[in-house]
Amino acid sequence: MVRPDINEEYLISRSTLAILPMEYGSKLYSQIYDLEYDQFSPSKPLELIKMSCRSFCSSYEGRKEGSRQLIGFTHKIPITIDSTNMLYFFPTASPLSKRCAWVSHVHVLHYEKVDAANTLVYFRNKKTAILPVSAYTFENQMLRTALLRTKLMQNKRNGGYGRTISRSRQISKASEHSPDYDVSHDDLITE
Repeated sequence: MVRPDINEEYLISRSTLAILPMEYGSKLYSQIYDLEYDQFSPSKPLELIKMSCRSFCSSYEGRKEGSRQLIGFTHKIPITIDSTNMLYFFPTASPLSKRCAWVSHVHVLHYEKVDAANTLVYFRNKKTAILPVSAYTFENQMLRTALLRTKLMQNKRNGGYGRTISRSRQISKASEHSPDYDVSHDDLITE
């Protein structure tokens, strides 16, 4: 029997497909589906999500709050671990639940109902996984994550703002008055 690859310091990357919970005795571990090869971690799925957020200079709580503000949902919120690397993940249940898996939105190719409580997910690299979540809930999570991705892309196109803001409103308060250059904020506004 081949011993599974255990990675105690795994961080989510572009090759991460999903992180599934795996009970072993009384403990909860993570089974990591990856483009290259599957791995196991002694950390819980939510712990891996939190560690990965920190590796991109943020916190899980900050990412969750940002998503909440941007898309308006309050439960089972998808998060962006790192938008530059397309790391958009969504939970299949409450993140505190023992059955919660985290799925990479960009790697899902297709999904279908197995039964009322399970969904078969096909990933882009032809791997599959049966997740303990209804197809209806899985689809809602896919749509929420697509909305999050769209809103973030719109914000990037608008210079980091949720809506287009006139150029005069973008001037920093720090430049209101500078005695070194004898320029005030009011002099910079041209309408």
